[in-house]
Amino acid sequence: MDGQPVIIGAGIAGLAAALFLAPEPVVLVTRAPLGADGSSPLAQGGIAASVGLDDDDALHLADTLAAGDGLCDAEAARRILSAGPDAIAALERLGVRFDRDAAGGLLLGLEAAHSRRRIVHADGDGTGRELVRALSEAARACPSITLVEGEARRILMREGEVCGLLVVTAEGARVLATRRLVLATGGVGALYEHTTNPVASWGVGIALAAEAGAELADLEFVQFHPTALATPARPLPLISEAVRGEGALIVDGSGRRILEHVPGQELAPRDVVARAVWRELTAGREVFLDARASLGARFATRFPQVAAGCRAAGIDPATDLVPIRPAAHYHMGGIAVDAHGRSTVPGLWAAGECAATGLHGANRLASNSLLEAVVCGRDAANDIAGRAAGRAIVPAPSALPPAAADAAPARAIVSRLVGVSRDAEGLTAALQRLLPLAESATPAAAPARVGLMMAASALARTESRGAHARTDFPATAPIARRSRITLPAALAAARRVRVPDLAFA
Repeated sequence: MDGQPVIIGAGIAGLAAALFLAPEPVVLVTRAPLGADGSSPLAQGGIAASVGLDDDDALHLADTLAAGDGLCDAEAARRILSAGPDAIAALERLGVRFDRDAAGGLLLGLEAAHSRRRIVHADGDGTGRELVRALSEAARACPSITLVEGEARRILMREGEVCGLLVVTAEGARVLATRRLVLATGGVGALYEHTTNPVASWGVGIALAAEAGAELADLEFVQFHPTALATPARPLPLISEAVRGEGALIVDGSGRRILEHVPGQELAPRDVVARAVWRELTAGREVFLDARASLGARFATRFPQVAAGCRAAGIDPATDLVPIRPAAHYHMGGIAVDAHGRSTVPGLWAAGECAATGLHGANRLASNSLLEAVVCGRDAANDIAGRAAGRAIVPAPSALPPAAADAAPARAIVSRLVGVSRDAEGLTAALQRLLPLAESATPAAAPARVGLMMAASALARTESRGAHARTDFPATAPIARRSRITLPAALAAARRVRVPDLAFA
């Protein structure tokens, strides 16, 4: 397989990149059988695209920039969002069945901070599942795509450039020689106790890229979805924002609307809603989603996936209040990339949630992520396809990294100290606690390095902006600046901090 592009991750971004590369041969590395793992199948809200008669790219861009709280890369956002209608058409050609009305028009939903109905759905609230189904079937049928089921452990480098990938499969360690590697590995939600992400989504792509020397961007910006179903299940079942788009209210146990006097109310930006819910919970009050009057008996028909999750917890959303809590849901930061998906390491691209394109800024606008995955997967494929393959000369790896990364030690620290609200004392304590893990030769090291880079980025941002809320710096700085960090810089920052140790409850 010398010279073939290699893609790590078989969610929407990875599948899109592989399919858009066809007919060029490509190797797709997937941790589990296609469609059986990852965050993509869990996506409920849909794909944001300006396809409505009352909508256009400029309106979609304005909403995205407003939600991003001054930190979006406007040119990147314009480029990605303008590709929305073409992305919907391309997905339909690949077999995605979007929801349409009796006249054949796309059914468009409304979500928070969108000024128009522009959310394209598939199978009601099963959009991610339908996209993964269709793209997985297309990938299986594509003769140019070779599937390798295994776990990516290390990017191999030669003279500062990518030359291969070390993968561990059921048959043992294997080296894939390549000078063109795409990371499409998802987010960091599994670094938090309460998350809507799968347990393996602890930032593996960020860890691989950082260890290869790549620059990371905006790692402090973690979006907490305000309406995860509050159950013991892990991951927490998501209650799509589209439920609030259909009129559901957020209330306390007495029925009081906690967002009644907030601009935008239930459809305010996610960071605003998440913090409002968090304040109620930390004050000892329960918070609920009330869809009884707005949806009632229609709930299960309109949102079958959400209804099934509620039923599994013994709740009927047609007649009951639904307990909710914020949960880590999406990472706006990631591997710094340019308009073609190229990282700062030659031969390394990134697409999807593990990449920081600048589209989302400080706070992702709902349903822009699936659009970004498709468009940026395509853009990376187009850039890779235009490059000569060359022959990868692979050095023998000195040692196999520890098996089966263990995120639990880092999760206990990140959940407590790098959550919805942050402050300098907590963030410096996080750096102190994560450093020995990050410097160890144990399965806890790679997740701890990701958490450490997030904490260092959060400590350096002495303001509150979007999803990054500092109780000791509640104001927003007059000038918005994106952050950049590398693994050596984060380790150096952690070694410098000296604060009293915090006692854990």
